[in-house]
Amino acid sequence: MFVGVLLIIAWLVLLLRYPRKAFPVSLAALVGLAIVAACVAWQDSREADQLARLDLRIVYDPAQCPADRPLQLTLTNSNDVPLSELSWRIAAYAPGDTVNLADNQYTAPHYRGPGELQAGASWQDCLPMPPLRTGYRAPSLEFRAERLQGSFSN
Repeated sequence: MFVGVLLIIAWLVLLLRYPRKAFPVSLAALVGLAIVAACVAWQDSREADQLARLDLRIVYDPAQCPADRPLQLTLTNSNDVPLSELSWRIAAYAPGDTVNLADNQYTAPHYRGPGELQAGASWQDCLPMPPLRTGYRAPSLEFRAERLQGSFSN
């Protein structure tokens, strides 16, 4: 941080002392920084749009899944490009409530999707249950995937 403050002070001194030479260089640096910031913002919004087009459905289904992994996940990639990697957290809600009942601590399982999911393809798997707050039973809750993080092949 100290080095950054020194650089800003040195830039201001140069700009005040030699404005004819420092102003064009400063303007070029500012334009370059703006281009980089615009590219990063565009890529972030593009990735957010692609993640929003994923269809993740999580259902408590002990009849179709093993006892140690009772949540059935169905993932559909509705994008035009393949999904490279995906990770998320599972949240549990009582019907009509907005309080997350999944106790997401360090011991909670980390969920990851398939390695590569082609455009338009679907994937199913059974997932372990996240630890729930005391007093709540899994059959009475709705499960959702939150904090999606992923990347796509372009």
